[in-house]
Amino acid sequence: MKIPNFLGGEWRTPSGVELLPVRDPASGEALAEVPMSRASDVDDAVRAAQRAFPEWRATPAVERARVLFRLKALLDEHKDELARLLTREHGKNVAETRGEIQRGIENVEHACGVPSLMMGETLEDVARGIDCEAIRQPLGVFGVITPYNFPVMIPLWFWPYAVATGNTVVLKPSEQDPLTHQKVVELASRAGLPPGVLNVVHGGREVVEAITDHPAIVGVSFVGSSEVARIVYARAGAAGKRVQALGGAKNHMIVLPDADPQVVQDAVVSSVFGSAGQRCLAGSVVVGVGEAYEPMRERLLTGAAALRMGHGLEDGVDMGPVISARHRERVIDFIDQGEREGASVLMDGRGVQVQDYPDGHWIGPTVLEGVRPDMTVGQEEIFGPVMGLTRVESLEDALTLLEGSRYGNATSLFTTSGRAAREFRYRAGISMIGINIGVAAPMAFFPFGGSKGSFFGDLKAQGKDGIEFFTDRRVVISRW
Repeated sequence: MKIPNFLGGEWRTPSGVELLPVRDPASGEALAEVPMSRASDVDDAVRAAQRAFPEWRATPAVERARVLFRLKALLDEHKDELARLLTREHGKNVAETRGEIQRGIENVEHACGVPSLMMGETLEDVARGIDCEAIRQPLGVFGVITPYNFPVMIPLWFWPYAVATGNTVVLKPSEQDPLTHQKVVELASRAGLPPGVLNVVHGGREVVEAITDHPAIVGVSFVGSSEVARIVYARAGAAGKRVQALGGAKNHMIVLPDADPQVVQDAVVSSVFGSAGQRCLAGSVVVGVGEAYEPMRERLLTGAAALRMGHGLEDGVDMGPVISARHRERVIDFIDQGEREGASVLMDGRGVQVQDYPDGHWIGPTVLEGVRPDMTVGQEEIFGPVMGLTRVESLEDALTLLEGSRYGNATSLFTTSGRAAREFRYRAGISMIGINIGVAAPMAFFPFGGSKGSFFGDLKAQGKDGIEFFTDRRVVISRW
């Protein structure tokens, strides 16, 4: 099956372009072929979005919201079907894909509140006989560029807010797992989203560059590595666009001696190894403070060893494969380098195989001890099922580790001390903070995004930021 683009309400397969296979990362089975579209395809999509904008912008906010209410109902109806399809193309287990789709639905649900969320402010008699009001208005065509690790949820961080506020969208999903969100687009069309309001162009670098450069695109939402996020931010910003570019992470999880041991084991193992570590909120370096370290290490090793690997559609599977053979080699290279730099491999997942799935991209849970901040595995995002362990003497030392990281996406503290928790959140300098929480993922009505090298821009995804990013605040001063 060749996956088509979606332009102006019609499915179109570009001719004469390279096709890449979309494979089940557990079995290696070919599921479809995705086109590497060209800049001309982006231009066609932008033209369709431009044509749709005036009428969609003039559609009352309550009517735009009703389309999203219908979409939410369809997503709820098809949740299990979407979860199983997502497991086949991504690899994570069905419980994880159901959770991803639910988080995406919650963003659609939040965007349904746009009649209230877009409300402005008014003050009469700012001077004698003069009134002033601030209103929010849509801007036009937005570009959205999303990664493979959450191919349903992350697009839904952006385009529902964009269309709810009256804009139109050109979306480039990941070429590695585009099938499930393709189904979401079908459901959006069934819900009554007019032709041209949401357009999808599949591809790689050429499509990304065309979106960042196109003069008719007013803003870009991006999620990916920090290296690419920085480039997208600079390139789109230089073209005069507003940009929100969410990048990578190196998330530290701090365990104090008074922490509940079972809470730590459950939360940390799930955080590090869930989705095979392929998420920007995954725990990466687990920091045991003082006497917490030794018992923490043993419990985490026990928890990691108990994880069952396999195809995500099978019952009882805790962890699936990574997305591709190329990514598997990248993760293995990080483990190799960590070992060369002096880390001890307490648990080695490099040689793991899963019975009945010899062609899967398997890496088992891996635990590296003695990870220092000067090591590559202590600095860089691995994006795989690799846990780094380190020991410090105090909470102050742990905070120093956080301050020295170039990333600022998420962090967690495990403690029963309210005083320590307050000190931590006051000083951590990280945008998403968990207290006795392994994955500090904000709900749809709160902003999602990091700090330092994890985020480039001003307004983040979701929440009020999602409304503000896709609208311009205009002030009207009147005398009659």
